[in-house]
Amino acid sequence: MKRELVCIICPRGCRLSVEGEGENLIVTGNACPKGKQYAIDECTHPVRTVTSIVRVANRVDTMVSVKTAAPIPKEKIFEVMEKIRAAKVDAPVASGTVILSDIYGTEVVATKNID
Repeated sequence: MKRELVCIICPRGCRLSVEGEGENLIVTGNACPKGKQYAIDECTHPVRTVTSIVRVANRVDTMVSVKTAAPIPKEKIFEVMEKIRAAKVDAPVASGTVILSDIYGTEVVATKNID
């Protein structure tokens, strides 16, 4: 396997090349160890932070922005989005309020205040 990636860990944006299979991955192009680890993680177990919105039930045409508190497995994004789309909250909502618990080892939290 050979993959070309751009590291997103820092603003430098190193162009990474990953070759190999399983645990025998060779990463080149990284300027630091974090880039190497990013490439290995991206090729073996990619994760993403999900951002979305949740309807505020007791307000007309109002939504609150939300995100997962920690990254989740990339293959679970659509399942998490189904749960987020089904969720509703009542105002007031404070930034950091847990909207959904136990979502693949993390939580979905509000990212802004709704009075």
